[in-house]
Amino acid sequence: MSAIDPDSAFTFFAQGALIQEFKVAGQNIVQSFPEARFYKTHNDAYLGETIGRTTNRVKGAKLENLNGQSYQLAANDGANPNSLHGGARGWGKQDFEGPKPVNRNGREGVQFRYVSKDGEENYPGTVECLVWYTAGLENDKVVLEVEYQVELVGDECDETVVGVTNHSYFHVNPDAPTTEGTVVTLGTDKYLELDPHQVPTGNIASFPSIPPAGVSFTLGPANPAIDDCFVIDTAAPTSCPLDTRNLPMHHLATISHPDTGLRLEIQSTEPAFQFYTGDGLYIPEAETDKGVKIPSRGKRSGIAIEPSRYVDCAGRGEWRGMCRLRKGELWGAKSVYRAWKE
Repeated sequence: MSAIDPDSAFTFFAQGALIQEFKVAGQNIVQSFPEARFYKTHNDAYLGETIGRTTNRVKGAKLENLNGQSYQLAANDGANPNSLHGGARGWGKQDFEGPKPVNRNGREGVQFRYVSKDGEENYPGTVECLVWYTAGLENDKVVLEVEYQVELVGDECDETVVGVTNHSYFHVNPDAPTTEGTVVTLGTDKYLELDPHQVPTGNIASFPSIPPAGVSFTLGPANPAIDDCFVIDTAAPTSCPLDTRNLPMHHLATISHPDTGLRLEIQSTEPAFQFYTGDGLYIPEAETDKGVKIPSRGKRSGIAIEPSRYVDCAGRGEWRGMCRLRKGELWGAKSVYRAWKE
């Protein structure tokens, strides 16, 4: 990849090793705040954050039969009795070390590091998380590679559970208030069916309100409304390695908008991804140090596409192999985001 120009730039903040800016043809395609401080006071929506120590939901906010005991987690999933995105103050709310300039696999990038202590959000074991971002141009496309690695570095226990993803909200028609008119193509139509509390039942089915995999559909003002985990690898509970970085990339999703010509394609080594049309999204207004008012943003003002393992794999015994981390092992994942203007 070649170096990027100012119209195709990235900005990362230390809190949550988050993505604040993803510019394509001079337009930022992620929802963001202009100053780092707002991410500490206005970011209940997890904009751009690195999510951990686990992703998505843990059923009943409880881990059973881990290190021979149970762990009660924060129940922070609104009306549902689950733990969400690593708890009340998950990794997205923590300050990472970085960005540190690095050369990663022959490419220039930045590294962030966070050490999550034993007992943080009541998860067992001290772990080290490394996040690498490498960016450049490839065939006139802006490319961002994101790589995660987690290691159990403490001696407090024999095992823990981990999962890491990015929670950016993408908007490829950035000047519009909503994503209406966005054209979506998913790499699968299989998803994890949910119970009334938004955790998987264990069944995998075809999603009822979208066309088959590879067939495009367009987001309207209110439909389809999606907040579900789509499955790329239906055999993942028995075949997914703890470190997926050496697996082939899978196409998760492509989004584009005819009014801007902007297009984003996401690939990952992960076996699943959450696709959320942002129907509950609310980003409060803010005012910069210079008195510039940032208006609030409401529902369907961004689309979250979160590469991951299966939802509740940390809490579900038969799926836990995807996220159980022991001493001497590495948890890893890699995703690639390609964006361009047609």
